[in-house]
Amino acid sequence: MAAGSGGSVSAGPGSAGSQGSAGSSAGSQGAGSSQGSAGSSAGSPGAGSSQGAGGSFGSAGNASATSENWSGYAEAGTPGTFTSVSSSWTEPTVTCTAQQTFSSFWVGLDGDGTQSVEQTGTEADCNNGVATDQGWFEMFPNAPVFYNNPVAPGDTMSASVVANGGGAFTLTLSDQTRGWTQTTSQTSGTAQLGSAEIIAEAPSDTNGVLPLSNFGTVNFANAMINNAALAAASPTELTMVPAAGVTEATPSAVTNGDDFSVTWDSNGTASSPAAPTATPTLTVSPTSTASPAPTVTIGTGG
Repeated sequence: MAAGSGGSVSAGPGSAGSQGSAGSSAGSQGAGSSQGSAGSSAGSPGAGSSQGAGGSFGSAGNASATSENWSGYAEAGTPGTFTSVSSSWTEPTVTCTAQQTFSSFWVGLDGDGTQSVEQTGTEADCNNGVATDQGWFEMFPNAPVFYNNPVAPGDTMSASVVANGGGAFTLTLSDQTRGWTQTTSQTSGTAQLGSAEIIAEAPSDTNGVLPLSNFGTVNFANAMINNAALAAASPTELTMVPAAGVTEATPSAVTNGDDFSVTWDSNGTASSPAAPTATPTLTVSPTSTASPAPTVTIGTGG
């Protein structure tokens, strides 16, 4: 992914190896979300992120894994397994400094081991000490679409992605605090319905994962996969650890069957002044490229 001034960026697949966990194998991460800032070219930069295709984190008994730019929970399976994902969260307050930072919060189908992503959520970025929040949806490989509706810290957001059959999808994003809902019907000829995710993410550019906005803690609630509580799916717990080895975000255990939080730990640069770099695997738009293939570590726990 690349950050663009007032422009759009989009997710693209990459690949990474992995080790098995709890008797099952897990391969690469799937494509993640993408964001960019809305408005004119004078607007604040936006960014999105992606994860790799060609495998999955796996989901044997609440396995744990590390990801360069995802933190939260993901469940992968055979194509056609996943038809819906939903959750709500409180839009977190990002603490801005002079550094430009980025973050996003979303639900999605596909992307963990598949070449398409159907997703919707919000982003919270910092540019020149100023925070910006907005909502979006994306049907990768198409570019993301950003909503003009206002989003602010403390707003109660809810999002869902539903596969209707025949490549048709309904993506819904609501701000219950401000009383707006955006529902869009989209189609995909490449969707595999091979995974479902509820994620906090550090966007990426051509040089690697970008500094993560300090969002404190984001609380996800009513997390559902295939209309069942998240815990019933035995998803993989993802801790965000980029190539520099500095933990950026950590998920909590799932409570009440469908609630969890993700806590910011660092912007990923505490022990390294430079963002991780690697060769991008796919150019996805004139202004952006897919993030480099992340290193995935699978372990037991949860």
